[in-house]
Amino acid sequence: MTKRLTTTGGAPIADNQNSLTAGARGPVLMQDYQLIEKLAHQNRERIPERTVHAKGWGAFGTLKITGDISKYTIAKALQPGAQTPMLARFSTVAGEQGAADHERDVRGFALKFYTEEGNWDLVGNNTPVFFIRDPYKFPDFIHTQKRHPATNLRSPTAMWDFWSLSPESLHQVTILMSDRGLPTTPMNMNGYGSHTFSFWNADGERFWVKFHFKTQQGHAHYTNAEGEAIIGKTREGYQETLYGTIEGGDFPRWTVQVQIMPEADADKTSYNPFDLTKVWPHDEYPPIEIGVMELNRNAANYFAEIEQAAFSPSNVVPGIGFSPDKMLQARIFSYADAHRYRLGTHYEALPVNQPKCPVHHYHKDGNMNFMGQMTGHRDAYYEPNSIAESAKQDPSVAEPPLKISGDADRYNHRDGNDDFGQPRALFNLFDDAQKARLYSNIAAAMGGVPADIVERQCKLFDQVHPDYGKGVRDAVAANA
Repeated sequence: MTKRLTTTGGAPIADNQNSLTAGARGPVLMQDYQLIEKLAHQNRERIPERTVHAKGWGAFGTLKITGDISKYTIAKALQPGAQTPMLARFSTVAGEQGAADHERDVRGFALKFYTEEGNWDLVGNNTPVFFIRDPYKFPDFIHTQKRHPATNLRSPTAMWDFWSLSPESLHQVTILMSDRGLPTTPMNMNGYGSHTFSFWNADGERFWVKFHFKTQQGHAHYTNAEGEAIIGKTREGYQETLYGTIEGGDFPRWTVQVQIMPEADADKTSYNPFDLTKVWPHDEYPPIEIGVMELNRNAANYFAEIEQAAFSPSNVVPGIGFSPDKMLQARIFSYADAHRYRLGTHYEALPVNQPKCPVHHYHKDGNMNFMGQMTGHRDAYYEPNSIAESAKQDPSVAEPPLKISGDADRYNHRDGNDDFGQPRALFNLFDDAQKARLYSNIAAAMGGVPADIVERQCKLFDQVHPDYGKGVRDAVAANA
């Protein structure tokens, strides 16, 4: 049945082809409110893009729990047999909305689980580590990935200058410049929570946890040349493949794993388990398989359901908590704050972000407040109050206290840290062909970078392994 076209106010529209004018050759009339509405909405069709992770692709699906980790967490979404609807968004880090999909970059791997206890967001990457460990350096790092203020071009010099002065970046740089730095599709890469989070159980015991999502499609990667050939044909390769695969009924899946560390072990490891530039060795804390994540539904409207999707590490549920990870602590604030700026004060009331469980809070007014009182009672607009029907706190979901103490100070995040051991272990896993591609990828990314910065970076590679530094120097010389 044909639907009748209306204005946003619901009034039927008789003619959507012609403006209202004073005669066939006369000027447009100001009273043509339908024309004014149409033009005004067009002027407002764009919102600010994400400062980071602007280019993205997403789909809906289900998290199914097949394992049993109930002794570690009370989170209902992680109990045996639980099935939770979810949304995944993949992205590049540096590129703007119009950037090409097949660029060498870290990929965002953001997940929103619509649990019966509220939304749980796991906002990670396709790598288990990151370039920095102290959030004070995050704005500086992102500046190096964005455009130079004078040239308005990406600056390899800025990137390598920053990395060569930040030895903690070696682990992530090595992954980025390896084969895994350019996955063929979003389905052919792993995802990681990256940060250290925490579980707590019914007895109030806390455990540290790392989340892993291992692709069941198998790893597949492009060389730089292969990626450039694809970009020459399409800048939307990831979107085309992800959308088309799901639309065709071939639903991608990831095996969900966790690494679990008893709370007291954090004081015993040779590495800082809360350091985002480090992984937990699998022989010390073996991954435990707990379920499967499947993507099986495309968005009906990309803007409404993917572009307006807002993920924040601050969204946790009972049984899942945070850790002293410095980068995580900063993201708890910065992500939600970015959404309030980009989407509006009440961005979590948008359908794609709205929890599936009842929501009650005392936030009030501000832009986008289209849901009215959320407190459970008309007269309850403050708290505490004596109104029986209003929303009240629930001490039963209180998180056990963190057993951590220390003097508040600005600790040098590079003191006492081994920034070379784990990159060395990764480098030693590569065969000769993988190492050759690593050297070539780095040399290509160093095009136009001043020689002193190149040499400073190569000296860091030397400390990982002499072959690493030599291989990059030789590749740079061959490209000169």
